[in-house]
Amino acid sequence: MNAFSNTIVAADRARPAMAGGDPDIVISADGLVKTFNGEVIALDRATFDIRRGSFVSLVGPSGCGKSTLLRLVAGLIAKTGGELSVLGHGVSGPSSDVAMMFQRPTLLDWRTAVENVLLPTEVKRSATNADRRRAIDLLNLVGLKDFAFSFPRQLSGGMQQRVALARLLQTGANILLLDEPFGALDEFTRERLNLELMRIVEDVDATVLFVTHNIAEAIFLADQVMVMTPRPGRLARIVDVPFERPRGVELMQTPEFNGLVGEVRSILGGH
Repeated sequence: MNAFSNTIVAADRARPAMAGGDPDIVISADGLVKTFNGEVIALDRATFDIRRGSFVSLVGPSGCGKSTLLRLVAGLIAKTGGELSVLGHGVSGPSSDVAMMFQRPTLLDWRTAVENVLLPTEVKRSATNADRRRAIDLLNLVGLKDFAFSFPRQLSGGMQQRVALARLLQTGANILLLDEPFGALDEFTRERLNLELMRIVEDVDATVLFVTHNIAEAIFLADQVMVMTPRPGRLARIVDVPFERPRGVELMQTPEFNGLVGEVRSILGGH
């Protein structure tokens, strides 16, 4: 994996179309299985549908297959069994419709923020002036208007993650996969970036699958929370989040929110 692998982008590969189905379902799995070395079951018969424009959190203990599921959707690894489709097509490799962001920003130290944001474009072709303007606009969107020409060493950890988020958006992908992108940050910075992420996702009208170990974060961000069991990873339950948007941090102090946190925690504790 190269130095800017925080964002996964690749050219489309041929994918056979899945027959029928609801056009509003953008990710669909039926009995999805992934094993490693023929014996370690990382994901066991997961079945779910994710609707266009929704924000879905995936929560569960370490090693339960959350990151494996994201990599399957991204086409970075192949399924062992079951069915998986994205935008109505079976997944057989990476697609430009899907982009993925990992926990670490992995910015190139010798490139400015805007140059780092441009990397996904430059992987595919030469960047144009329009591409550079878009990259600067995206840095503005994530709150880095005054830092477009700063180097990573001049930015805080939270600011570096904002650059990585802008780089994710630069791909133009409709489906965004985020694998614990704020897990290494302090609680205050993480809270601010959660608010930024919700605002940005609404602005770009993307579909998001977001992995976290933090139950409160999972609920605060999502329309639905997919709760995973310990390995072999199974989908224990999909919990609907009833809170209206926009949401503020005060929501997390309400009895309703904490009641839902308790419900998800009890599901996790029951497995």
